[in-house]
Amino acid sequence: MLMQARSQSSGRLPAGARPVAHRRRSLRLVAGVMLLGVFLSGCANLKKLDDPGRFGPFFTPQNHAGVKVLPASLHRVLVLPVYGGSVADVEATLPLDEVLIGGLQKKARFEVVALSREDCQRRFNHPEIASTAVLPDGFLEELGKAYGADAVLFVDLTIYHPYGSLAIGFRAKLATVHEVRLIWSFDDVFSLSDPAVVNSVHRYCQSSGAAPSSVDMTSGVLQSPRRFAAYVADAMFATLPPR
Repeated sequence: MLMQARSQSSGRLPAGARPVAHRRRSLRLVAGVMLLGVFLSGCANLKKLDDPGRFGPFFTPQNHAGVKVLPASLHRVLVLPVYGGSVADVEATLPLDEVLIGGLQKKARFEVVALSREDCQRRFNHPEIASTAVLPDGFLEELGKAYGADAVLFVDLTIYHPYGSLAIGFRAKLATVHEVRLIWSFDDVFSLSDPAVVNSVHRYCQSSGAAPSSVDMTSGVLQSPRRFAAYVADAMFATLPPR
């Protein structure tokens, strides 16, 4: 009895007992953690709603035309070097040759083969040929026989701003070799001064699968003429007729 009284008079709680104030602090801590989770979740949802790669608006090329379906006889296409003319020199257009070939191959519409600038110079005394040029007699037929191609693709660079707000314009024409007829044409400009183009670049980077989803490749595309040209090529060749 005496020991029990001393224990009570000392103010100590029995083993396992917890002060009310301590329980309140624990409850406040749990509530704070829950509120933080809700806040972070809300921020993530807001970020998704503000994602330009998902909601746009997006840029859709309008100035293109072609047959409803590619001819069944079209199996191989020869791609000429990009024509820079007065818009850009060879140093600028040369990397675009590879970019366009890669973009066209990704669409898997047909087999793609490239005419090198050296072969173009050797055959026609010019390293590049414009889609608007007056072609020599038998030009398409000669290329068709030499490369086993069913059609020839011409690509002209119409706008090229590699610094600041990037801008690239392409004019393209796809002509068959045997019947010598135009089956697809394209002429449009992509500029980062247009917010819809920027949104489309975001979507292109998200869907390309070139990097993990946690890595944002958009800034590189917005700053690199070559990477931006890859997006432009993808958007341009997306307007090709289906098979």
